[in-house]
Amino acid sequence: MPAPPAEPVPDSVAAPSLIGLDEPALRAAVIAAGASEAEAGLRARQLLHWLYVRGAGDFAAMTTLPAGLRAGLAARFSVARPEIVAEQRAADGTWKWLLRFADGQEVESVFIPEEDRGALCVSTQVGCTLTCSFCHTGTMPLVRNLGAGEILAQMLVARDRLDEWPGGRGRHLFTNVVVMGMGEPLFNYDNTVAALRLAMREDGLNLSRRRITLSTSGVVPRIDDLGRDLPVGLAVSLHAVRDELRDELVPINRKWPIATLLDACRRYPVRRRITFEYVMLRGVNDGDADARELVRLLRGLPAKVNLIPFNPWPGAPYACATPARIRAFAAIVEAAGYASPVRTPRGRDILAACGQLKTASERRQRHTRAGASRPASAAA
Repeated sequence: MPAPPAEPVPDSVAAPSLIGLDEPALRAAVIAAGASEAEAGLRARQLLHWLYVRGAGDFAAMTTLPAGLRAGLAARFSVARPEIVAEQRAADGTWKWLLRFADGQEVESVFIPEEDRGALCVSTQVGCTLTCSFCHTGTMPLVRNLGAGEILAQMLVARDRLDEWPGGRGRHLFTNVVVMGMGEPLFNYDNTVAALRLAMREDGLNLSRRRITLSTSGVVPRIDDLGRDLPVGLAVSLHAVRDELRDELVPINRKWPIATLLDACRRYPVRRRITFEYVMLRGVNDGDADARELVRLLRGLPAKVNLIPFNPWPGAPYACATPARIRAFAAIVEAAGYASPVRTPRGRDILAACGQLKTASERRQRHTRAGASRPASAAA
């Protein structure tokens, strides 16, 4: 059935993307592009296959779809990736991509290869609302949440650049996703979960739940939701063992303090150990007393502790704990029965390591007559 004529999309308006839509939404899209109700289910499944199994970047490549339907889809929708504004490769093989979306906003994604696997660190927000004092991203304002498609598109870009679609020459190292990039994923809950569900589908990117880890700074109600809706691996950015210090390092602690956060962790349906991330700051949180208190706090939790040497960034107010201090801290935690690996910094030379991501995206200001007339104290 030929697609009905479509009104062209104005140059100034980006065509809506099909990336990130679930199967019912894709059914609606193919019907809008000319498919009949009877065939819409088949065509939606074919679209899923082309987008996430074959990695098609345009409709012309989707050769199992009728030519008229491809034309109808192309007239109305997009499957384009975000623009790669910059690509950097660190001395240790880490890749970093600065990606620009249709509205001009940007995020960074990082791929960390190992010998036989690799993890993609994805972002969920442009900027961040948390203002963690040791994190470069925390110096940015929160501009906006990413949509499910924009989160998922970061995974497609990685597959593209690694040449890991069927027929590609890549080594298939992209095996894991860590939701640890820019932003707090549990403050963008619905879009993050929708993206991960598509990534996990067998006819999606076919990533195992065991290969996905989500990191949160402690949005307690959403930890409970995640445990119910999509219990992927959980990582918690702890970084301090006393509320007064964590209030400074991770300000969300003022709303959900350590005891409340750990109670949520104890409720989480554990499929594997919860990872507690702990950045090592010289003279701040790296003492033996801190290590012993950490052990006490974690008692009874199936947990491991990732010790993260602080990664410097321009203007950072902290220094990294010394290697000897980190080893002494780890020894106390490990003696209590908790694995305490020291994370090897990756991509430091291109500011791709933990806590170093930042872009130049800015919150768009609205200059309206009404806004200009408000008193300064009432401005947004």
